[in-house]
Amino acid sequence: MSEGNKKGELGRIEDFIALAKEGKDVKVAIDLKKQLVTQKVHPENTNDVKREIDMYLLMAHYTFRAEEEVNQVSKVYMFSFSEESQDTLKVNTTIANSRLKIDYERLKDAKITFEEKYF
Repeated sequence: MSEGNKKGELGRIEDFIALAKEGKDVKVAIDLKKQLVTQKVHPENTNDVKREIDMYLLMAHYTFRAEEEVNQVSKVYMFSFSEESQDTLKVNTTIANSRLKIDYERLKDAKITFEEKYF
């Protein structure tokens, strides 16, 4: 492995792209999720907002297989408030898919095999 990718330090998509560019056989399975979360608002920061705000994250969980190692990497592609309109949800999903497509192109350029999925 390259100096920047020593064993145990494979925690980013870029690390696996670098391995593939070095000639290693890298494969990835991608699982997309819409994860609901609650953000707590500190009471001193606001007077008119609820103390908890429901939000969602559009995330991709990557399971990389590089030779005998299996590593997981998660990446958030969009976050927003749950109470937003359907139009806003559509816009956010389009933005998340555009960002995801950029990462897919980077993986393809490194000759990493995977199945494309979108939110």
